[in-house]
Amino acid sequence: MHKTTTNNALIEYKKPLLMGILNITPDSFTDGGQYFKLEDAINHAQKLIDAGVDILDIGGESTRPGATPIPEEEELKRIIPVISVIASSLACNNKSVLISIDTYKSRVAKKALEAGADIINDVSGLTKDPDMIKIASEANCKVIIMHNKGIPATKPEVRSKEAHTSVIEEVYNWLEKQTNFAIENGIKRENIIIDPGIGFGKTPEEDLFLIENLQELKSLGFSILIGSSKKSFIKKLFGDCDIEKKNQELTQLAINNGADILRIHQIA
Repeated sequence: MHKTTTNNALIEYKKPLLMGILNITPDSFTDGGQYFKLEDAINHAQKLIDAGVDILDIGGESTRPGATPIPEEEELKRIIPVISVIASSLACNNKSVLISIDTYKSRVAKKALEAGADIINDVSGLTKDPDMIKIASEANCKVIIMHNKGIPATKPEVRSKEAHTSVIEEVYNWLEKQTNFAIENGIKRENIIIDPGIGFGKTPEEDLFLIENLQELKSLGFSILIGSSKKSFIKKLFGDCDIEKKNQELTQLAINNGADILRIHQIA
């Protein structure tokens, strides 16, 4: 099965789509500063493309816990040149890789789409900027709606072990509400992708529980994205372990439980 060359379409796969992460930030948790220069960002993007990613997720602002928000103009300064170069290169080489803009700001999303992005990845789940839903609807593009409890990511509440199982219901109900809101405001159902927000306001045990029980979210009827790659909950759960090996095991667990898109830092 192959991927269509129509940029605004994602089709069913026997294997999950791979979304490669390109953080153009000085302060991201895993790779802050590594791709902050234009040349470094382009080179890493090409490596991800050559390795076989289906989507490049480009972000100019870190949303890790404790991160400092940045002005729109700074975010645009970081991401627009990169998106423009990558989009032009993909077009020239007839590549069907899609570009996702990781932002919760509508103006940044609009400018990114104009520069060649295909997907809006809104980590606020359409809650932070009231104009985002209009931009997404008018563009008729794919939209990723992620569950979270604040931007930047909040530290998780301390909850009893018995309360961990309630996280599925909490995430399910929130995503149901936000996807209904999106559809009611002009976003096509087939353009919606959901993300349970691993690492955003959950305890490590809850993050793992969500991955173990992804099938519970499938009944919402949307493709599911999982972004667990190299997040701190892995070390918190498993201590001094082989992080790369455990990262791969969790990725496989997500696949086994129905993940349609995997947001990853690299392809092994």
